[in-house]
This record gives sequence, C-alpha cells and structure tokens, in this order.
Amino acid sequence: MGWTWLADFFGGVFLANAVPHFVNGISGRRFPTPFATPPGRGESSPTVNVLWGSLNAALAWVLLWNLGDFDLHRVGRVLVAMVGGLALALLLSRAFGSRPGGSPAAS
Repeated sequence: MGWTWLADFFGGVFLANAVPHFVNGISGRRFPTPFATPPGRGESSPTVNVLWGSLNAALAWVLLWNLGDFDLHRVGRVLVAMVGGLALALLLSRAFGSRPGGSPAAS
C-alpha cells in the first residue's frame, strides 16, 4: 500500500510539471527545461517544451493509473496526488517568479 501512495504523489508532481511546459510549447513560447543551457534556467524551444510536457504527462499516467491503480473516488489517493502537484507548483512558482519580468510567460 505504501508504494501506491508514493506513485500517487509523484504522479501529481509529473502532472503539475506537464502543464506549464505543454501550455507554453503549444503557445509558441520558449520556456526553461532541463535541456536548456544552463539546465532549468535557459529557455528551450516550444517544440522541446511540448515534448517535455508530453513526457511528463505520460509519466504521470504511468504512475497514477498503471502502477498506482488510481481511482478518483478514493479521496485519500486524490489528496496525495494533489499534495504532490501543489508541492511542485509552489517550488516552481518561486523558481520561475524570480526570472526577469517576474513571469515565464511575460511577453
């Protein structure tokens, strides 16, 4: 049972990470990825962000529905995934909020 909660937590983390990369990518905006120079600070192309966001979404799917047998009707499991997503979202908001312009999506 313990490992399924871990899969739920990291499924939420990967799902939260998928959103900004995919949205920025399909919007045609550059955004930091681990593949940029410097990693996580430099900006990658929109194509790289769509691919990175899609990979994160696929990892979330594997962790939540294939390894963890996730069920939206099990409140505890949903809360664990939400805590994982919220934890990463808060960390990323602080990291990307310090970029010039205060927002990664600023034009």
